[in-house]
This record gives sequence, C-alpha cells and structure tokens, in this order.
Amino acid sequence: MKQLIALCFLVLSLTSMSAKEVVKEVDVCVYGGTASGVIAAYSARQMGKTVILIEPTKYLGGMTTGGLGATDIGNKYAITGLARQFYRNVGALSGKFEQWTFSPSVAMQEIMRYVNKTKLDVVYERRITSAKMINKRIESIVLEECNPSGKSELMTVKAKQFIDCTYEGDLMAKSGASYFVGRESAEDYEETLNGVQMSIWHQFPDGVDPYKVEGDPSSGYCWGINNNTLKPKRSGDKLVQAYNFRLCLTTNKNNMVPFERPASYDSTQFELLARAIKKMGPGIEKYMLIKLVSAPDEKYDVNNCGPLSTDMIGMNYDYPDGDYKTRERIWKEHVEYTKGFLYFMSHDKRVPEELRNQVREYGWAKDEFVDNDHFPTQLYVREARRLNGEYVMSQQNCQGAETVGDGVGMAAYGMDSHNCQRIVVNGMVKNEGDVQYHGFAPYPISYRSITPKRTEVTNLLVPVCVSSTHIAFGSIRMEPVFMVLGQSAGIAASMAIDAKSSVQEIDVNKLRKILRTDPYLDGTLPEVMVDEGDIDKIVRTGGWRKSYGASYKTSYMYATNEAKTTTFTFLPIIKKAGQYEVFFYCIPLGNNVSKEMVVQVKHANGKTKVVIDPIKNHSSWVSLGTYSFNNGDGAEIMVDGTMTNGGLIADAVILRPVGATAIANK
Repeated sequence: MKQLIALCFLVLSLTSMSAKEVVKEVDVCVYGGTASGVIAAYSARQMGKTVILIEPTKYLGGMTTGGLGATDIGNKYAITGLARQFYRNVGALSGKFEQWTFSPSVAMQEIMRYVNKTKLDVVYERRITSAKMINKRIESIVLEECNPSGKSELMTVKAKQFIDCTYEGDLMAKSGASYFVGRESAEDYEETLNGVQMSIWHQFPDGVDPYKVEGDPSSGYCWGINNNTLKPKRSGDKLVQAYNFRLCLTTNKNNMVPFERPASYDSTQFELLARAIKKMGPGIEKYMLIKLVSAPDEKYDVNNCGPLSTDMIGMNYDYPDGDYKTRERIWKEHVEYTKGFLYFMSHDKRVPEELRNQVREYGWAKDEFVDNDHFPTQLYVREARRLNGEYVMSQQNCQGAETVGDGVGMAAYGMDSHNCQRIVVNGMVKNEGDVQYHGFAPYPISYRSITPKRTEVTNLLVPVCVSSTHIAFGSIRMEPVFMVLGQSAGIAASMAIDAKSSVQEIDVNKLRKILRTDPYLDGTLPEVMVDEGDIDKIVRTGGWRKSYGASYKTSYMYATNEAKTTTFTFLPIIKKAGQYEVFFYCIPLGNNVSKEMVVQVKHANGKTKVVIDPIKNHSSWVSLGTYSFNNGDGAEIMVDGTMTNGGLIADAVILRPVGATAIANK
C-alpha cells in the first residue's frame, strides 16, 4: 500500500513538472492584441486599473499593423477619441493633421506608443483553452503556449472584468455567450441586403466554363468552385464572407523583393482566372484584378478586385468555429494561395504580356514585415463569430430607420460584404455574396451590442465581434470603429469594477460623458468642433445650398457666390481661454470652388485673413493658424465671399487646444 501511495505521489509530481502553471491576477484581462485590444487595455490602464493584454501571435495591432494600410472610414466624423488620436499620431510623422493611409511599420510604431506609455503587461503567443464560470461570471481563463518548446507551461489569468478583442471571439465562445455565424435570412431582422445576394461586382463575365475539361461535366469542377447550389435571394445560411491578406507592395526597385514561385505553387488554382481574362478580352489592366491604393514611400495597399483575386472565396467556412489546428491550416492555405496568385499574374503565359509586365512593376516592400519574409502578419478575418448580445445591430440602424440612445461609438462605412461562395449558375461560374451599399450618414452603435445577454455572462465586453447581423457587421467591421469600441469597453470595464456591478448595469450616460469630455483619457482639453449643421452656432448670408456627399458628418454648404455678397460664419463656444489651432475641412468639389478662398478668423487679438486652396487640400483639414481665444462667445471663423472670386464651401471647423498633442509628440 505504501508503495502504491508513493507511486501516486510520483505520478502527480511528474504531471506537475510536465505542465507548469503560472497564475496572474489583475483587474482587467484583455484577450486579443488587435488595435482594438491595445486601445481597450490602454483605456483601462488610464482609468487606474491593473491590466494584462494577451495576444496569441507575436504581433500587436491586428489588421491595422498587419497589412491594412488603406483605412476604410466612410466618414471621419465617426472616428473619435483614442482612435482619432492614433490617426493624428500617424499624420504628425509626415507633418499632416491626420493620416489614414500608411505603412504597416508606421502603424506598429504608433501602436507600441500606447503600450509603452502605460507600460502594459503584454503576454504574447498564448491562446485560450478554457474559461471557468461561476454565477454567470468569468472567474479565470486558462492559456496554453501557442508554440511550446519542451515542457508546456499553462497560464491562468484571474480578473474582475474581461474584454474579448479577437477577430474570432474565442473568449466570448469559451464563456458560453451565444453568438451568430453566417448570414441571416432577410426576414429575421426585416433587412433587404442580408442572405444570398447575386451581384455584378467582383463577378465573372458570362460564359466562363466551370469544368476542368471545358464542356465535360464528367471531368469535375475547376479548383475554387464550391459544390453549392444557388438558394433563393435573401435566404440565410452559414456561409462566411471571404478572407484574404492585405498586402504591402512597392514600386521602388531599391526597396523591392520580386515575386518568386512558391514551393507549393499550383497553377490549376488559377485556371478560372485564365479563362476569365480570356473572356474579358484585350486591354485588360491590373486595376481590374488587383485593387491598389497608394501609400507613402512608394508603397501600395493591395486588396481583392475582380472575379478571382486575393480573396480565397469559400475556403474559410471551417474557420470561425474551427480548432487551432484547423485555423492554422486555413491560414497557411491563404498564404500559399496569395503568393501563388501574384506569381501567376506576373509570370504565367496565360496572362497577357502587357498585364504581366504591369504586375512585375511591383514587389514585396523589403522594409516591411522583415521577420516574416515581407509577408503580412495578420489574415484578414473579415467576419467570424458575432455576439448575440443584449441588442443586435441591423440594417435598420445603418440606414437610420432605427436608432439607439446608448451609443458608445459610431460607424459610417457602407454595408459591405465580400463574396461568400463561387458556384455554377446556368452552366457558368459565378461569385455570390458581394454587397456594396454606401451613402448613409454616421450612426450610433449601442453599448448593449458589446455586452452579452445578462442571463449568460456579466463581466465580459466584446467590442470586435459585435452583436449584429451579417450585413450590419459589414458596416461596423472597420479598424477605427473597433478601436473606438475598444476604448468604450476599457472604460466600461473599469466603471463596472468601481461600481461592483455587471457590465450590463453600468451608468452608460456617465460612460458617454467620459468619452465626450476626456476623449484621450489624459485630462487634455477636448477640441471644439462646429459643423455647418449646428444651426445654433452658424450664421450665413447670401445664397447657400445644402448638399450631401463627401462631407464631414452628414452634409455641407455650397454657394456659387456670383454677387460676391455671400458669407458663412462658424461661432464656436470656447470653454477655456487659451491658444487654439484652427482647422477648416475641405470637401472635394474640384473646380466648382475657388482656388483662393478667403477665411477670416476672429480671435482675442483681432482678425486674421487666411487664403486657402480647397482644391489642393481636398478631403482633408487645412490649418488656418494658431490664435488666442477668450472664454465664451466671440470667436468667429468666416468664409468671406466678399473677398473671394468663385464658389465657396462651408462644412466644419475644429479648434484644437495647443498642448493637446498626440502621444507621438509627448
């Protein structure tokens, strides 16, 4: 008996030695080091809480640092708080007020400033295996090493509040919170853009044969065709919109790594592309198959475009609920496919020589992703799980037919879904699932849409896998919006700790006030913004016409100014006397507006006339200078048509307090 007991103790000892366990205890645990996760963790630290940030990979920032250099915004008015500061930080590096298109390495530099300023405790290459639940609360989570070498070391993290900032919603799922995967039927939430949607965008031309041997069904389908049938329009399913990698390429020969043939190259993956190119006829150009957006330093953000491009359509269905091994396989397949696509486009003789030459003008940027073979570090998981929370955002919210009073962030991008399947319709290859519906105003995102149902989990916030329908998520799922919601989550988690309440019961009005009065969470005086629609803070004379389009917020004013008697005056209210830099927003109207528009700034020391070129500065803020302003009324920024020849615009002005500098300048 004594020998048996000794043997049991030995086994227990060896088991303990083979899987050591580390325990950490904090106020707030943020799982997922996306840009949203970094901002959430930073916000909680700024609220005075102890925080741990867990990232399953080696890299922070998610898509913001992992390849998505051309930020999708919709309307800059929607981007507030620390997210807005981030893009201002990036702009400051090149002497601009803000910058929305940038290199991945620049984004990483700025993300790390938030980490370093608050000395965030970041744990890399750990992933969740389980969550311990007690009375609808997450007591702790267990993490395993992603790439264990030798003995595996488990880590247990105990926290009062948890925030899931992953693209996959893994902590959310482990906690038992309910969630959605796939597309709802349009009937579920009275939507018209959800479910099955056959579009002309990113579509195959008619007549592309689907079979390996053209005209021979017995030969089977070409690679890339899903064995699905087309369901009725707007019907629901479990299909997931396509993933890809957002690439950083360059045309600078001194900073270029040419595309090479990958070891796994399989040209049959691109047979349908060759047939589509042939159908599209002569004169095909690179922009018809690859979307290129210019970035600083001769670099380009590259995205999917056309019938068969960087999107790996229909190859990600197992990803949202897949185990880690399944996801690793899918991720690797996307890497190999992407490299193969660029090699095919630049080398295969089925691609017209002129098009091949166009693609060969580009290559991998040598100074980006230097430790990852210059390849992006984050798969663009456009959509995986979506929380089924206290409130479900829908198409009705996006279009303004339904609104919420507890908004803790805004979205403004169009309802956007990439294709979900490639199928055979009437004997031809067709893509299905693409939706691109744009043109609506910024709208609020409910606080309840980042909280699980109170009957399920009471100390978890989910600012990335937001509670929404598939098509509403297509509008919300933009990196700056995730950052805004991450900040709201970090503050809300801290408030729940202070109030000893569930996340569902915090004072949302107090949260909204913090976001409004202390947007950078450092006591900095908030900037003063006046929009042309703020009718209590504007005065106009002459013939102005309200218009809609590429404006700041929802609309702008335009005047032909033929009689030179037209003026538009913004009347900001200054709450604290001091120096402010004044900015004027220039909308893109081309030659319909004067190249030398006069703006008069009335300040504490008199008036200053400033001449700006709204054509040159279109779609951006232009500085009118720095001035002293007194408390209260008295400040004026007037578009002066009496001193301007030609058309006038009036959209929005910002007065930024001097000293309200970005982290990058501190």
